[in-house]
Amino acid sequence: MVSDTASPTTIKARPRFHANVWWLVASAVIAGLALLPVAALVTEAMQGSTGLWAHLRDTVLATALPDTLILLLGVGILAGILGTASAWLVAAHDFPGRGILEWALLLPLAMPTYIMAYAYLDILHPLGPVQGAVRWLLGYSSPREFRLPDIRSMTGCILLLGFVLYPYVYIPVRAMFLTQAGNLLEAARLLGTSRRSLFLRVAVPLARPAIAVGISLTLMEALNDIGASEFLGVRTLTVSIYTTWVTKSDLPGAAQIALCMLVLVVGLVALERWARRRQRYALSAQKSRTLEPLRIEGFWGWLAFVLGSLPILIGFAGPALYLITQAWTRYQFSGVSARFHSEAVNTIVFAGLATLVTLFLGLVVAYAMRIVPGRASLWSFRLATVGYAAPGTVIAIGVLIALGGFDRFVDQTMQSWFGISTGLLLIGSGAALIFAYTARFLTIAAGGIDAGLSRIPLSFDHASRTLGRAPGATFRHVHLPLSKAAMAAAGLLVFVDCVKELPATLLLRPLNFETFSTQLYGEAARGTYEEASIAALAIVLIGILPVILLARVGKPKTASGVI
Repeated sequence: MVSDTASPTTIKARPRFHANVWWLVASAVIAGLALLPVAALVTEAMQGSTGLWAHLRDTVLATALPDTLILLLGVGILAGILGTASAWLVAAHDFPGRGILEWALLLPLAMPTYIMAYAYLDILHPLGPVQGAVRWLLGYSSPREFRLPDIRSMTGCILLLGFVLYPYVYIPVRAMFLTQAGNLLEAARLLGTSRRSLFLRVAVPLARPAIAVGISLTLMEALNDIGASEFLGVRTLTVSIYTTWVTKSDLPGAAQIALCMLVLVVGLVALERWARRRQRYALSAQKSRTLEPLRIEGFWGWLAFVLGSLPILIGFAGPALYLITQAWTRYQFSGVSARFHSEAVNTIVFAGLATLVTLFLGLVVAYAMRIVPGRASLWSFRLATVGYAAPGTVIAIGVLIALGGFDRFVDQTMQSWFGISTGLLLIGSGAALIFAYTARFLTIAAGGIDAGLSRIPLSFDHASRTLGRAPGATFRHVHLPLSKAAMAAAGLLVFVDCVKELPATLLLRPLNFETFSTQLYGEAARGTYEEASIAALAIVLIGILPVILLARVGKPKTASGVI
């Protein structure tokens, strides 16, 4: 009797055990695939000759590395100041238009850096509207008599990138200000601390972890930029990788520069962790209250609204108005370009496919960590999500090396066995581009889905197993329905990032293949800005979608998580 009773239980337990193991194995395989571009990059770079390293050091790195460091320093300082000041303004003060600023300060997230540079190159051109208006006000008649400093400079690049990337600091810092204990700030006020000292000596020190996280994200995005830096004449490591590979057809040299950039990224991450290593903030739910904003009325209230609107005007409204004007002029003159339809299809299809693949893989990695908790699943999750820290150019070079080697192996094997040349199977079909999108943005999908799964109590899992449900059935009937919202939000963010991604698309697109971003890059490089205005406006409109999502959610924790 005992044997008969125990036997069915043992038989039922085995499928559950094996199912859990398969989730863990799948997660480990995904982590390996995500690390493949980095491993291929390191292997290719290390195989380069010693003389090549010396040549790159003297001719490329001697210029590109200092320029990159100066750019990162300037962008980090500017974005940190703008993001922190804007967050304090809307979190600690109540004035006319404050509700508008809270979500409008997110709008520069919809403006890719290369579109920002593309727009301001025309807006601030010596013959453009801004300099023309300045000369008219000052009584000058031509650019020879008076012209503003050229925006094609390091200073111009720092200013443009800082004004478009500051929301990466604004979001987590505002969330920190809103969740800090209001009684700490109130105690400081009662002790006679001025409003300025309250910000500098109490609020900012408490928000330093969030500031460090926001600045690190800003630097990652600045390092990933290729279009703005190239348009504005700043030779960064990213631009050097692109020109070394595309212009000089030197893949080993591009791999070695990419390896230097990867070392810089690791250094940035380590610096960010070190900067907040000893910083902790504990909040008592029973004794704390949220920050009570100070009411500002009259002239000073409207002045606060105007000052808070400046980052929006420079980082979004100005370029967006320019794009709308240019797109309408282009449409009235010759309608929509005949290539617009094919570019739209290419953009949407490849971004959509990459989103589906990324969501599926992110779901596997996140779910494995839930049902098989432990070091193995945790490390698989961490390794699978390292791609977002690497710039798109680094991922693209690694994918090119790995999949290019696979294509050559298959082609040589088929020729030797069957006399058939298969050519570029993965590189030529666009599979490499989808692979690069997936490796780079898997962090967004896995992180968003994991956040959704973490909100489902473990008691639901226990109840499902008590009712005899296998892990697969529990996933289909319990976890999947309850995490649909998180998956949809993660999918939206991945899709928009795929649409905006420029470096990986430039390097890995098939022949005669154009998306909105590559077509815009080509037209801007040729100086025919009006031809690219419609494509640029389409990218910005798509980029507004996550801003709407952030504004609708309106919760600091969620907003910080999606970034």
